[in-house]
Formats: sequence, C-alpha cells, structure tokens
Amino acid sequence: MFTTGWLLFNNKVLTISLLSWLAAQTLKVIISIVQNGKLDYHRFIGAGGMPSSHSALAVGLATAIGIEHGWDSTIFALATVVALIIMYDAASLRRAAGQQAEVLNKMLDELFHDGRIREERLKELLGHSPVEVLAGALLGIVMAFWLK
Repeated sequence: MFTTGWLLFNNKVLTISLLSWLAAQTLKVIISIVQNGKLDYHRFIGAGGMPSSHSALAVGLATAIGIEHGWDSTIFALATVVALIIMYDAASLRRAAGQQAEVLNKMLDELFHDGRIREERLKELLGHSPVEVLAGALLGIVMAFWLK
C-alpha cells in the first residue's frame, strides 16, 4: 500500500509537471531575495510574480505529453488548450483582479490614513504580466526537455 503512492513518481509526465512548478516557485524566492535583500517564504507558495508557476506547470505538462505521446496526439492537443487557457487567465483575468485590488488598497490608504478605521488590505499580486507568463512557459518547456 505504501509503495502505491510512490508509483506516482514513476509517471514521468506528472514528475516533469511538478518539477516545473517547483523550479518556478524556487526562482520566485531567489528573485525576491535579489530584489528585496531578504527571504520571503510567501513567495514560495504565493501566486503572481516572475516566472509564472501556473504557466510552467501547464506548459511543462503539455510538453512532457508531447514528448511522451507524440506532438500529433489528442492528449497533447488537450493539454495545450488547457495550458493556453491557464496562461490567458494568469495574464488577463487574475492580473486585472490584482490591479483592482491595488486601486482599492490605495483608496483605503487615502481614506483611512490615520488608522482609526481598521482596513483589510486586498491581495494585489494575483496575476502575471505577459513576460512572466512567457518566462513560465519557457521554463516548462526547458524542464520537460531537460528531464525527459
């Protein structure tokens, strides 16, 4: 029974996908250290930032499937469409929500600058810029070919 769980790691496509995500999250922490001069553990699990771990995971998955099952397979087509949806969502819908949160937080700062009214700040780093999405996608491709 214990060994059954480890069989998931025999699935090369799944392993490549998860390692692509892990590489992206690790890069976020490193970039944050370089930019801010301190370790921010939230960058390891948080959304947003450079590179997009959602894109890395989804494109790593699609690329690994292409390598494993062929570039003309139906499952590669499905994974590619899902990856495109994820990247679109990251670069547009979630990014717009993050920009709205930033505006609302600025309004709260201006209205309640004296701190008398408790303000709950909204999370601003939700989505990705197109460059962050592209970087994540390239990372997923590189990881898939490197780990194949």
